[in-house]
This record gives sequence, C-alpha cells and structure tokens, in this order.
Amino acid sequence: MSSNTAAGAIRVLIVDDDALARRRIRDLLSAETDIVVVRECANGREAVESLGTSASDLVFLDVQMPELDGFGVVSEVGIERMPHVIFTTAYSEFAVRAFEAYALDYLLKPFDDARFAAALDRARREVRTARQALARPVDLDARLIGLVEHLQNSEPARYPEAIAIKGGEHYVVVRVTEVDWIEADGNYARIYVQKRPRLLTKSQATLERDVLDPDVFVRVHRSAIVNATKISAVDPQFHGGLELILQDGSRVQCSRRYRKRLEEKLYFTT
Repeated sequence: MSSNTAAGAIRVLIVDDDALARRRIRDLLSAETDIVVVRECANGREAVESLGTSASDLVFLDVQMPELDGFGVVSEVGIERMPHVIFTTAYSEFAVRAFEAYALDYLLKPFDDARFAAALDRARREVRTARQALARPVDLDARLIGLVEHLQNSEPARYPEAIAIKGGEHYVVVRVTEVDWIEADGNYARIYVQKRPRLLTKSQATLERDVLDPDVFVRVHRSAIVNATKISAVDPQFHGGLELILQDGSRVQCSRRYRKRLEEKLYFTT
C-alpha cells in the first residue's frame, strides 16, 4: 500500500464473537487497498473499549453476541460517537426488517461476495462524504436512533424450537428443550440428548448466540453449556468449581470462572 493510500485509508473494526466470521470478513477485505483493519473484537465489551480509545471509520458489528449484543454496543458508545456501521446477522428476520425500515446497512451470514462488496462500496462513499464535509451525516444519527428505539420497544427475541441436524441424506430433528448439554469440539459443537452425542457443523458460540434461550441454557465452562432445567444435583469441588450431575446421569464441570452465571440460574441455600 502506498503512503498516499495509507494516509486516506478507511479504518475498519471487526466485531463478532465467532472467529470464523471475523476471518471471513478479514479475507473479504484483504484485496481492498484502501481498507485497514485496525482491530478485531470477540465481544461487545471489547468493542466498546476499542471504539472509546481508537479511531475507526467503519465497524462490522455482529448483532447477536452474548452479554452485550451489537445494539447494546451502539447504546453504550453513544450514537453520536459511532462510526459508520454495517450490521451482520445470521437469520434474524426481525432484525433484518428493522435494518431495512431505517435504511441501515446489514449483511446476512454466510456472507455473499456480491452483497458484501455492495455494502462496502456504500459505506466507503458515506465515509468519504463525511470526511469531505468534516461532519457526520445527520440522517445517519437519526436512522440509528430510530433503530434503537424501535428495538427497545419491540417484543423479545424468539429462539428456534428445534434443530435439524444433517445425518447422511436425512435430517434428524431434535427439540431444543430436550438437549441436556453442549460441548465445544473445535469449530463445531456436540449436543447431548440422553447421553447420545450429535455433531453440528456450527460453533458453540453460534448456538449460544442464535439458538439457545439464555433463560434456559447457561455456559458453565469454556467448552460447555448446560440446560439448567436438566441439572439434578451439584457437587462442590476443592478448587472452587462445581460438578453438575444431570438428570440422565451425565457429569459436567462448572469452572470457577463461570460459577456466578450458574448461581444466577439456581438458587443456592446455605
């Protein structure tokens, strides 16, 4: 990249809790000579910190992230301090309708090359126009305000009732409420129903974000999520963690780091 191009480069922040999604965005941006990826964030808290301490012109912002989602990032940073945003989402029809209603850029996962290029071109034009005017587009703030207010006043998110798992030429349908626990397996996830494992070509983070109701499922370990309604007993461990005994007899470790999350789901008496 030449020094002239570098001086006028568009600084991009990528925010997504799925490492594969971040890599996909980075790969799609790699051929763009006027784009510089300044940082990648794996959660909303990191994004808020980054947007408060470093300058970015454009952010690819995942909508569905645990703890602090994309809309929460916008609210915490402040609409007037947000750079241009391209929202990314898996299959939230509700969110897509909201983006379209307020004329905001969004990308559906998995990313389509042509749609990605179109969204980037539009963002590029808006960033350059804002630079020339030395001001943020007033209508952008109004659109973001409208979106956030719309979502705050809307019904809560709905989660799928079942998962269709590919097995050979057929799909096996598993009710989400029947899932006992989920184990991370690299970039995939293994769900357990009555001790029977089934491998999904989705990451545990993706399931946690898009499929599992946080009122029912709780992360108890870096590599384990448990259906809280399936826990029948809890055994304290010497190191501060817990061993969870599920109704089917399975035993799952709850690390000390995630113990507080479990305590928010189960009322422990003294």
